[in-house]
Amino acid sequence: MNRLVWKLLRQHISFSQLTGFFIANLLGLLIILVGIQCYRDVSPVFNSDSSDALIKKEYIILTKKISTLGSFMGKNNGFKASEVEEIRSQSFTRNLGVFTPSLFKVYASVGVSGTGINMNTEMFFEAVPDEFVDASVSKWEYDEESHTIPIILPRSYLNLYNFGFAQTRNMPKLSEGLLSLIKLNITLSGSGKTEAYNGIIVGFSNRINTILVPQSFIDTANNTFAPGWKSQPSRVIIEVKNPTDPAISTFFAENNYETEGNDLESGQITHFLRMLTTLILIVGGIICLLSLYILVLSIFLLLQKNTMKIKNLLMLGFTPKQVVAPYMLLTILLTACTFLLSIMGLLVIRGQYMPFLQEALPSLQQSGIWLSVGISTVLCLLISSLDIILIRRKIKKIGLSV
Repeated sequence: MNRLVWKLLRQHISFSQLTGFFIANLLGLLIILVGIQCYRDVSPVFNSDSSDALIKKEYIILTKKISTLGSFMGKNNGFKASEVEEIRSQSFTRNLGVFTPSLFKVYASVGVSGTGINMNTEMFFEAVPDEFVDASVSKWEYDEESHTIPIILPRSYLNLYNFGFAQTRNMPKLSEGLLSLIKLNITLSGSGKTEAYNGIIVGFSNRINTILVPQSFIDTANNTFAPGWKSQPSRVIIEVKNPTDPAISTFFAENNYETEGNDLESGQITHFLRMLTTLILIVGGIICLLSLYILVLSIFLLLQKNTMKIKNLLMLGFTPKQVVAPYMLLTILLTACTFLLSIMGLLVIRGQYMPFLQEALPSLQQSGIWLSVGISTVLCLLISSLDIILIRRKIKKIGLSV
């Protein structure tokens, strides 16, 4: 019976209009998927924190400029509490943390049997709130019972040793995995007290250029070995909302502040990449909406041409569901073909640009395409559902006029 209905209703189908919908919808969906996938594949270049994150947080480490005259006069370059609050209140600041320095002496020694390494040195500790730590925090907790201090080192320190110190002296190079197995013997002293601790390296940071220990430990240690001492933080770390905000550079220049490394520049690059991706998604979305409009218009014109036939079918006892079925089937088939071809197109396009990315960046890890497949599925389901709802309403309206 449905076949007979379909043969009767398909006579006025405009294949050129349906082809226009199909091509436009495929193009719009493909632009959206390629834009999302390109962002996921390229974002690790600008994001050292996580290779899977779609949106990266931008951080800036802020210091005060050190002048020659100020150095001779012993000027304090720390941030006052009022200055920290002023930075926190700025429109570009999303979150802020201060560096807490150790106010006691730190002495460390390490020896690795069979490697010829036996080093003793004075060092220092600093801490920042846990949410600003970019290394793994799975072991980022001070074990008071075993006196074991988790430590995060800057990755630049390891590179400096391997490619500078060790290479010029024919010493063995150290990997991150090997360093995580090394136990440090740490002695803390201050205010007439001395205690021995164990140190273990639990990670390496690309963002923070200091020797990090947990905030909870350094607060306790400062109270133990330097009771009553207070020190203004010499650095603050800021999570900014938009690194391209001109207010950031203006505020820093007015207050004689400096940023460490290229945090601001890399944040601007990431923000530009995000804006470009957003623009691509908007263009793809507009094309998808236009294609949806073309389909709806085509089906409405088809329904209009078949109004008398639809009325006659309803008067002969056919249910609205039976009359709607051919149009629903047509919509679902077109959308399904769009979905399959968009995924195939994505795979082809991705296969063209990924070899160039991997050749330029050998350490780049590929992101999966499951997010893109999921987005394509959701969009196609929404398009099909909306089309079916509009068709049913149109058929119902025709039925009421019978």
